Amino acid sequence: MAKIVAVANQKGGVGKTTTAVNLSSCVAALGKKVLIVDLDPQGNTTTGYGIPKRSVELGTYEMLIGEAEPKDVIRKTEFRTDVIGSNTRLAGAGLEMIDLPGRESRLRKALAKVQQDYDFIFIDCPPSLDLLTLNGLCACDSVLIPIQCEYYALEGLSELISTLKTIRKKYNPYLDIEGVVFTMFSERLNLTMQVVDQVKKYFGHKVYKTTIPRTVRISEAPSYGQPINFYEPKGRGSEAYMDLAIEFVKNNRPHDAAPKRRRKAAEEQEPPKNALEEV
Repeated sequence: MAKIVAVANQKGGVGKTTTAVNLSSCVAALGKKVLIVDLDPQGNTTTGYGIPKRSVELGTYEMLIGEAEPKDVIRKTEFRTDVIGSNTRLAGAGLEMIDLPGRESRLRKALAKVQQDYDFIFIDCPPSLDLLTLNGLCACDSVLIPIQCEYYALEGLSELISTLKTIRKKYNPYLDIEGVVFTMFSERLNLTMQVVDQVKKYFGHKVYKTTIPRTVRISEAPSYGQPINFYEPKGRGSEAYMDLAIEFVKNNRPHDAAPKRRRKAAEEQEPPKNALEEV
């Protein structure tokens, strides 16, 4: 059974979609069965995998409002990763779901139908706190948080943690923090190291050892519709994301530990302790 990981940060421009695309591709390159769900109406994850947004006739939107089954919206790609794509139609889903039953859990129920087919399912959430993001956080077992090393990242981080705690209390008692990864990283900047120190004090062992550098190739790859490990296999960006994928998979052995923990907790009717209780 797949572990479901939401890649989320309500602050934009932190490398969230870039991390979702490249990490999922590198995890798939390690031999894992991977599905990524584009939950952002901008559809950047979709185009990052070489799928034109206009070609998405059935995608996340249709799945959420009940017009299509998950198996009908999954698209195979040449990059070993399956994709549920999105486009601007998804922007209206938030309003349409307001009157639908179980509006905050529609993504969770949909993904449950294909969860047995994968090792990992990644969800690229929008950079906002709307009903779409709420669905992503209710559907996942854990949240991966990309952080750019700048001052405003710390302010946004405290707000995000507060939001995650609220969601865990009201909607998803099994929500955990997968980890924090630094993006657009440069050791030459004093501010970078100050932010790193603050985040490590806050999250401790949940901070990934691997950092993602700021490179031109990582920025270029989406315009060619390729994850970085295909666009420049031997570049710094590709090596960094592959190291992150190795660390991610190592932290998740066995890969179905989170679903097992969820099932055990359900039997005991008590949510498991996790990192959100420590921050």
